[in-house]
Amino acid sequence: MDGGKNFLLGIYDDEDVLKSAVKKVRGAGIKIHEVFSPYPVHGLDEVLGYKRTRLPIAAFMFGFLGTVLALTMQGYMLAIDWPMIIGGKNYASVTFVPVTFELTVLLAALGMVGTFLIVSNMRPWAKPRIFDRRSTDDKHVMAVDLDLNKVSSDEITRVLNESGATEVNPKQFD
Repeated sequence: MDGGKNFLLGIYDDEDVLKSAVKKVRGAGIKIHEVFSPYPVHGLDEVLGYKRTRLPIAAFMFGFLGTVLALTMQGYMLAIDWPMIIGGKNYASVTFVPVTFELTVLLAALGMVGTFLIVSNMRPWAKPRIFDRRSTDDKHVMAVDLDLNKVSSDEITRVLNESGATEVNPKQFD
C-alpha cells in the first residue's frame, strides 16, 4: 500500500455512524487513507469519493485478446500449418466457436485476477498491513495517514472523536 507509516485509527461500531463520520472527516479537510469493514457497507464508496472502477475495461481487453488469439491460432493451424477439410466444411467454420469462447473466457478470467492483484497491491510476497484485527469481526476502522495530512494529529483525533468514534488509536508500521 502506498502512503506513510503513521496512522490514526478511528474505530466505529455502526455503519451509519461510520458513513456520517466519513462525511464529517472529509468535510474537515482530512484525507482518509482507507476504511476497513467486516462486511460491505452500501454507499460507502460514494461517500469516500471513489471513482467507478475501470476493471470492466480491462476484462473486455483481455477477452478481446483471447478471441483474437483463438481465431489466429485456429486459422493458422487449420489453414496454413496442417490444412484439413473436416466434414466438407471450410477452414473457418462453426467449429471455431467452442475453442474461441473458451479461450476468451480463460484469458478474461486470468487477466482480471492478475489485474486485481496488481491494482490492489496484493503481491504474494508482500507483507499485509493489518490496521486493526477487529475490522474482520465487528468493528469499522477508518485509517487516516498522518504523513499525508497537513492537519495536526490532535485536530484529527478531535474530529474523529466528534464524529462518533468509540476509540482513536495511533498505529505505526515499520
